[in-house]
Amino acid sequence: MNSVEAQTLSDIFFAELPHADQVNQALQAAYEREKQAEDLRRTHHFGGRYENTYIPAERIVELEPVIGFAREHAARILGRPDLRAGFWFNEMHAGHRTSLHSHEELDELLSAVYYVQCPPDSGNLLLHDDEALITVTPRPGLLVLFPPDLPHEVEENRAAQMRLSVAFNFGPIDPQT
Repeated sequence: MNSVEAQTLSDIFFAELPHADQVNQALQAAYEREKQAEDLRRTHHFGGRYENTYIPAERIVELEPVIGFAREHAARILGRPDLRAGFWFNEMHAGHRTSLHSHEELDELLSAVYYVQCPPDSGNLLLHDDEALITVTPRPGLLVLFPPDLPHEVEENRAAQMRLSVAFNFGPIDPQT
């Protein structure tokens, strides 16, 4: 008789930001205002675009409701209030995708993505959990939280409009800062 080893899936959490329409409208306008600044850090240049755009929090105060919402959920999930939140924007136009990767670089405890603008068919989030493939269809106002070592990718944006999201990594606050 063959025994089958039971496997459990990673914990993935979902939350909806109240009043997301108002927050997202202001956030998208602020992103458009700030995204062309020459002093921004951009990383992961693939397919003619930078996947990650880092805008300092003090220059995009419209993100504060989202950061607070995401940090609150991360603190509840992790059972600790002392979290730093790193974030970056991901702008995907038609034909763009995000390749398979994870976020286990430093001392990250939890990763997340928040959707600002995502028209239909703009690319599902694919979470690869051992043998399971978990597909998340994005919608504005949705926050998805997951382990930083969980491999994930985003399908090609087949919509004519831009898809805009904010990614987060939560880790312990450095006592040196």
